Amino acid sequence: MQLLQKFNVIGALYKALHFFVTKNRGRSFRQKVFSLLHPTPTSGPLHRYIDHLIILSVLVSVLSIIFETITEVRAVFSTEFKLLEVVTVTIFTVEYVARVYSCCELPQFAHPIKGRLRYMMTLSAMIDLLAISPFFLDMVLDKNFDLRFLRVFRLSRLLKLTRYTGTLNTLFKAVQREHRVLLASAFMMLLLVILTASLGFELEHDAQPDKFESIPASMYWAVITLASVGYGDISPITPLGRAMTVVISLIGIGIFAIPAGLMASAFTDQLRIDRETFENEFRKAIADGRYSSAERHVMDAEAERLHLTPQDVNRIIERVHQEMRSVGHDVTEGLDPEVMMERYRQQISALRGMAHGKSADQIDALLRNEAKSTAAERAIWQTLREK
Repeated sequence: MQLLQKFNVIGALYKALHFFVTKNRGRSFRQKVFSLLHPTPTSGPLHRYIDHLIILSVLVSVLSIIFETITEVRAVFSTEFKLLEVVTVTIFTVEYVARVYSCCELPQFAHPIKGRLRYMMTLSAMIDLLAISPFFLDMVLDKNFDLRFLRVFRLSRLLKLTRYTGTLNTLFKAVQREHRVLLASAFMMLLLVILTASLGFELEHDAQPDKFESIPASMYWAVITLASVGYGDISPITPLGRAMTVVISLIGIGIFAIPAGLMASAFTDQLRIDRETFENEFRKAIADGRYSSAERHVMDAEAERLHLTPQDVNRIIERVHQEMRSVGHDVTEGLDPEVMMERYRQQISALRGMAHGKSADQIDALLRNEAKSTAAERAIWQTLREK
C-alpha cells in the first residue's frame, strides 16, 4: 500500500479511467473495447496501463515457466506456479476474446463474421491463441495424452511482446527491403558450408571415419568452423585437413560477417526512412493550417513507435514550422483550440524562464525605455517577474 501511495498509482488510474469514460461517453461497447486495446484519440492513459499490464503478465509468466523447471523450486512453490499460470492465462484469454470481438472496428475486418475469421488468421492473433492453447489442452487432455511437450509452447508468449515495440517492425521492414541481398548472402554461405563439408569428408574420412562419416555428418563441423565457434569435439588431424581448416576459417570470418553488416546498414537506413516519413506526415497534417488533437494523437503514437524523444519531436516540429514561415505560411492559423492552448502554455513557460533567467535584468532595463517598448509589453513583463 505504501508503494502504491508513493507512486500515486491509484490516483493515476482514477484520472485515466475518468478521462476514458468522459471521452467515450455515447460510444458503443465495442468501440470502447477497441479504444482500450488500440491507440485512438479517445484511449488516453488507460490504454497504456493495459498494455503495461499485459507486458508484465508476459514477463511474469515466462519467468515462472523458467523457474518451474528447477526441481527444488518447483517442489516448494508448486501451488504458486499454478496460481500464476491461471491468473496470466485468464488475462491473455480476456485479451484475445476482446481483440477478436473489437477487430470489426478496423476497416479490413469490418464484416462481423468474415472479418473476425480473417483477423483470427493474422500472425498476431495466432500468437495470442498459441499463448493460451497449451493451458486448455493440458487441462482437457492430460488424462489420456502426454502433453508435456506442449508446455514448451508457453514460452511463445514472449512473441506477444512484438506487438508493443516498434523496433521489431522496423527490423521486419529492413529485412523485407533487403531480402534479395540477404538471400544471395545465404546462398553463398550454403555453398561454402557444402564445399567445406565435402573437403572435410574427403580429407579426414580415412583418418577419422567415426567423426567424418559422411558429407551430411561433416556439415556440423563445417558450420562451427566457418562461424569461428570451434567447439573442439571434431577437429582435423591430417596435415591437409588442418591446412584447409585454417583457410576456410579465414574465409568464413568474412562470409559470415556479410549478413550482420547488411542487417545493421538496412536497419539504420529503415530507421532514417521512417523518421523522414514521420516528418513528411507532420508536414501534411499542418499543410491545411489545421492540426487537430486527433492528428496530434496519431503523430504522438507514431513518434513513440519510432522511439523519438520529446526533444526529437520538438526539433522536427520547429524545423517544419521554420520551413513554413520561410514561405509565408501562418502556422497558427486554423489550429485546433486544444493545440493552441497547449502552445500558449509552452510560450508562457518559456517567457517565465526568461523573466527569471540570467538576462532578466538586462531585458528589464530595455523595457523601461519607452521608446523601445509598449505599455502592454511592460505590463506583461512585470506580471511575469512577479510570478
